[in-house]
Amino acid sequence: MDFKAKKILIALSPLLLIFGIAAGIVYGVLGTSFATTDDEHIIFITENTPADSVRHHVESVSKGLKLRVFNYLAQKDDYYNNLRPGRYDIGSGTSTIEVYRNLRSGNETPVKVNIPFLHNISEVSRHLGKKLMADSADFERVLTNEELLSKYSLKRETAICLFMQETYEFYWTITPEKFLERMAKEYDRYWTDSRRKKLNRVHEGFSREEAITLASIVECETNNKDEKPTIAGLYINRLHKGMKLQTDPTVKYAVGDFTIRRVLNKHLMTESPYNTYLHEGLPPGPICTVSPASIKAVLDYEQNDYLFMCAKEDFSGTHNFAATDVEHAANAKRYQKALDARKIKK
Repeated sequence: MDFKAKKILIALSPLLLIFGIAAGIVYGVLGTSFATTDDEHIIFITENTPADSVRHHVESVSKGLKLRVFNYLAQKDDYYNNLRPGRYDIGSGTSTIEVYRNLRSGNETPVKVNIPFLHNISEVSRHLGKKLMADSADFERVLTNEELLSKYSLKRETAICLFMQETYEFYWTITPEKFLERMAKEYDRYWTDSRRKKLNRVHEGFSREEAITLASIVECETNNKDEKPTIAGLYINRLHKGMKLQTDPTVKYAVGDFTIRRVLNKHLMTESPYNTYLHEGLPPGPICTVSPASIKAVLDYEQNDYLFMCAKEDFSGTHNFAATDVEHAANAKRYQKALDARKIKK
């Protein structure tokens, strides 16, 4: 290379360096930067989250993100001064560009919320407060608000009907009011024409809420799916005959102690509209969240002659059924004897 060529190359070197850096940035910005981690890295941003905290979380997964590209975009858009509340996945193999766009635009990553077995709205609210941004007190305030519930033809006692034991997807920032609206839509969607038609077969004039209430009793009586239609049939028989349901789970609900293993006379005398030993018909509302299996057991109940049931003495979780009080007395005696043998007093 001659002396003149070397002078030209030296003169152009700074320009080439600048061009190379710019090209590298543009190359990354155009979408060739992809996070390679398969792990989910969740970041939660509220209105009070400091910008430094967000920056720290982003940098903590920089092994998956192209941090230089992210910082370039954040600086260009003044992102850290314009945070959007939400729950975001900044890992899981998502491209750096997509992660940034989601954060900047508030495009949240949905959270899966499972509804387990819960006894009442207070328990439901505490569960939701652990899963979503709003706290449990806000959820309970909305889910017990008679005016809001009336928009969906519900009352405080029947609000729990909305919560079937299923898994749903929500945005973490959803408000309790919007949450209620969404669950009401899910509830309406569940009650298809075919399911509605079965309500009258169960009992004349039966409502959706009454079906869920009966299903909640079945839910509390057994975990055995094969027994559920039998138990539903038994209680429907009692409803048709105008008999008191006399179901122990409603007594436990009335007492407010779900740990009771042996229902005693003092429990049976607890005054409450939920105590089906004292009051005829169904209680005012469900005594727990219900599984689809329990609702199906009510809608497709087993036609039988049973009027009584008693837990089996082998503590298997299943029951002995009877059509007469004489048979039931014998079943109950065996069970009481088993309780005594195990020294179960309460």
